[in-house]
Amino acid sequence: MAISLSETFLSINRHLHDHHVASFPPQKSYIGHSKSMEFATRSPRIPRVMSKTTQSLSSVIHELQLERRAKLDIEAGKKQQERQLADVWREIHGEDDWVGMLDPMDPLLRSELIRYGEMAQATYDAFDFDPFSKYVFATSNINLPNFFKKSRWPKVWSKNANWIGYVAVSDDETSRRLGRRDITIAWRGTVTRLEWIADLMDFLKPISSNKIPCPDSTVKVEAGFLDLYTDKDTKCRYCKFSAREQILTEVKRLLELYKDEEMSITITGHSLGSALAILSAYDIVETGLNVLNDCRAVPVSVFSISGPRVGNVRFKERLETLGVKVLRVVNVHDIVPKSPGLFFNENALPMVMKLAEGLPWCYCHVGVELALGHTHSPFLKQTGDPSCAHNLEAHLHLLDGLVSHLHLLDRYHGKGRRFVLASGRDPALVNKASDFLKDHYLVPPYWRQDENKGMVRSKDGRWMQPERRILDEQHHPEEIHHHLKQLGLASEY
Repeated sequence: MAISLSETFLSINRHLHDHHVASFPPQKSYIGHSKSMEFATRSPRIPRVMSKTTQSLSSVIHELQLERRAKLDIEAGKKQQERQLADVWREIHGEDDWVGMLDPMDPLLRSELIRYGEMAQATYDAFDFDPFSKYVFATSNINLPNFFKKSRWPKVWSKNANWIGYVAVSDDETSRRLGRRDITIAWRGTVTRLEWIADLMDFLKPISSNKIPCPDSTVKVEAGFLDLYTDKDTKCRYCKFSAREQILTEVKRLLELYKDEEMSITITGHSLGSALAILSAYDIVETGLNVLNDCRAVPVSVFSISGPRVGNVRFKERLETLGVKVLRVVNVHDIVPKSPGLFFNENALPMVMKLAEGLPWCYCHVGVELALGHTHSPFLKQTGDPSCAHNLEAHLHLLDGLVSHLHLLDRYHGKGRRFVLASGRDPALVNKASDFLKDHYLVPPYWRQDENKGMVRSKDGRWMQPERRILDEQHHPEEIHHHLKQLGLASEY
């Protein structure tokens, strides 16, 4: 099995109504050629105060002055928030393990979690879900049949490759706002139903067994996740290099390009993509890729959303020793973060875990957990559908309404507080790929779809799938061999 982080157009539909939060301009994104990405939040609209005809001229002027002052206050608040983000970005990225930032919720951390979550959402929005499409990326030799969707088009572009994510780097303007040059890796999760949980190999194996360096053979991770990250198919032009090799070489190229600046590496993903995010973060730090020539270590953080357990206790301890910071956002009603390791995990008695330590089914979550509960949102249905509890847009909706919660569901928004959408993020986004919003909001379920399912009208008036542009034979960037050699991986070719 091999994964290709291949060419795609990252274009996202503009969100509904006036609460649009973020959009990607249509642009090409290559794993070997990162594009800067910026999410822009609209300023709240200040309604004009309408005076009655009986009001005096002075009162009208006073109302206009209040309106103008309110606008100025909002602009000043935005500038203050941007200044603070540049000043405290290390804390936002876990320098102190987010102590005191989760309960109550730090507003800057909230906005950054949503921003990175939307970058993870882009990996879904850029993926072609339609099984009738000739462009659905496919795979033929993986043990997780519902993770990759197969096209019904007989001439599918690749039987082994599957677009799984991208690398982005902040542009100059965004870097000034963030306080550093940020390299972001976003991984896609499952694209269909949740049966992949039952299809997991569900056994641990040493991370070093797939040629990822580790001085301790007792550090183990789930075998299926590890294979997804490291496998390749040299006969396929889209995945001659593994996802691991593509990630490492691109990150190395960017670190060399911006070596004179202050930098950070942020990795995000949802569902299975969260597991890949944690694995790639470990890999980057274990190989020392984040250490520059002047011995500066670029901080590496993971913002995981609804992710499964990845490895054993030794993997957790090794990750902590290496200094990788992980913040896991989970919905307490979601079954995915509870697997694998349903019986032997971090919640078991220490004595039981000690006895089960050597078993291939003994797992442990990593990092710090931020627990949410969808039953506290007045916008969402009280449903037992597991796909709704796992939905990424629903997690972002809950983050936006989060005021205070840390394992105490009765204090989800602080004592006596209401669910309030902090940024005014449109709740309609929840129903983009689900049926989770209450019916009286009049938002159709599963509303996001490509116009006409990608069909176009030909010159003779027939509706058909457009032909895919023929790509160059050499799909991977030419410099990938140079960076592989510098990483000591060129001996494999």
